[in-house]
Amino acid sequence: MKPKAASYYKQNRLKQLRAFCHTARSGSISKAAEILYLSQPSVSLQIQALERELNTILFERRGPKISLTPDGKELLDIALPMVEGMDSLRDTFAARSGDLNSGYLNVAAGESTILYLLPETIKAFTHAYPGVRIRLHNVTGVDGLAMLRADDADFAVGSMLEFPDDMNYFPIRRFTPALITPLDHPLAGRKRVSLEEIARYNLILPPRHLSTWSIVISVFQRHNIKPNVSLETGGWEVIKRYVEMGIGISVVTDICLDSHDRLGVIPVGEHFPSRNYGIILRRGKFISAQARRFIEMLAPDFFQRPGHLGDAARTTRLHGRR
Repeated sequence: MKPKAASYYKQNRLKQLRAFCHTARSGSISKAAEILYLSQPSVSLQIQALERELNTILFERRGPKISLTPDGKELLDIALPMVEGMDSLRDTFAARSGDLNSGYLNVAAGESTILYLLPETIKAFTHAYPGVRIRLHNVTGVDGLAMLRADDADFAVGSMLEFPDDMNYFPIRRFTPALITPLDHPLAGRKRVSLEEIARYNLILPPRHLSTWSIVISVFQRHNIKPNVSLETGGWEVIKRYVEMGIGISVVTDICLDSHDRLGVIPVGEHFPSRNYGIILRRGKFISAQARRFIEMLAPDFFQRPGHLGDAARTTRLHGRR
């Protein structure tokens, strides 16, 4: 290839990689074309040119559906951080120059995280960077992972017991379990309670598709005790309200408790496991300037911890299972 032609081709490589990455992420050439404001034939030609240069096949084409080949998956791991970094160049440069006052920040989190863990950071961030628009997506853990995979969220914050290989999980806070009761309940004021004593009373738990339900029930099952779950309902604030009204008692994570609650609170860490809340990032995800600053405010030592993401390109996987 002549030098001039080689230079021209390299100038087009970013376009080809962008076409490839958007096609891989969306699973569709037509969707990638919509995102890039190009025609479908243009996207197809860019991918074909990339395949010729690398002398490989990046997609398996079966009718209207396409999927990545093993080589395609390898290239996606390499190319996606670079493409995301180039797409975020303006905001990253502005942040490095001390001007972080534009752009968007998408955070996926569950209700308890949004209510109890994020408010102070949200307040500080919006005050410091009023030009950045924050979108808080109130989703379950599974839906949050789906948003990360689809690049609809910069990162997620929440509690994870198990996480897939394409995600990094970094615990930042730990909370302990507690039994909550009405103030006039027979167990109120106790320092310790047994599982047998808890099982004597109506128990209020979150819905069974959430991890808290399975954690609590599995503890009783391991001790061959059958709890009396009289009510399943979502949201710690709802559960606290119903406990306060005398409808039942509940095992909660103390992230949701404060001094204003009119409840009896008994530590039950000897029976139930503590819960970590942390930051979830897709492996290889470029960390935008907005996301980086928010994470630094949420966990000030995050990027300085040994083994954590010291820079946007690092994708070391940490194990945070509990």
